Amino acid sequence: MLRFLAIALAVAVSVPCLGATLTIAAAADLEPVLPAILAEYQQQTHEQVQATYGSSATLATQILNGAPFGLFLSADLSFPQKVVAAGLADGPPVPYARGTLVLWARKDSPAQPLSLASLRKPSLRTVAVANAEHAPYGRAAQAAIATLGLTGALQGKLVVAENIAQTAQFAESGNAEAGFLSLTSALTPRLAAEGAYVEIPPDAYPPLLQGAVVLKGGPAVEQARRFLAFLISPPVRRQLAERGLKPPP
Repeated sequence: MLRFLAIALAVAVSVPCLGATLTIAAAADLEPVLPAILAEYQQQTHEQVQATYGSSATLATQILNGAPFGLFLSADLSFPQKVVAAGLADGPPVPYARGTLVLWARKDSPAQPLSLASLRKPSLRTVAVANAEHAPYGRAAQAAIATLGLTGALQGKLVVAENIAQTAQFAESGNAEAGFLSLTSALTPRLAAEGAYVEIPPDAYPPLLQGAVVLKGGPAVEQARRFLAFLISPPVRRQLAERGLKPPP
């Protein structure tokens, strides 16, 4: 009997306690980079984590309406601040990365050879942008268009996508001949092979300072805190930088 109890105890110690699954509301620009980080975290901690991707505005609305997320990773700070103002956050927003806006086009696009001057070509008919009301990268694109004096040249040419991931799909599929994308999308192997990008000057749009908030309630609050600490650790920040998200200032 004692031998049986000893064996049972050894098995219980060796099997990780998975506990609750942490569900993350993640901005669409994280879709190319976050899965590998989630996998690394799960391998190290044996804790279950999953992400739902969408525009920052859509995810914030879902949270305000009671969606059971444990952590919100936005593409800016304004939407986490709305969650904080509603009393749903377990602390202030934490900057975890800084996004970069780029112009991307397929190799067969009339925008090639690609440069910002390409946006003035009469032959360029369609340019994809994210919805400025829903997506911080869309706001950044609209600001850059105005700052760079491109409003007239792009009049009637903008194809509006719901979020930055759909913007990349429009440009990659040829439904738009160029697109204002996140650097995280442009650096994916598929887009890197199919086209080229140029960075939009950073002084042409407000900084894309991306913020996170741990959400109140539920069994995964401590897990959300642990994952956020992992996300902002120096090794993970280096990974993010390699994939298009610079460290916050």
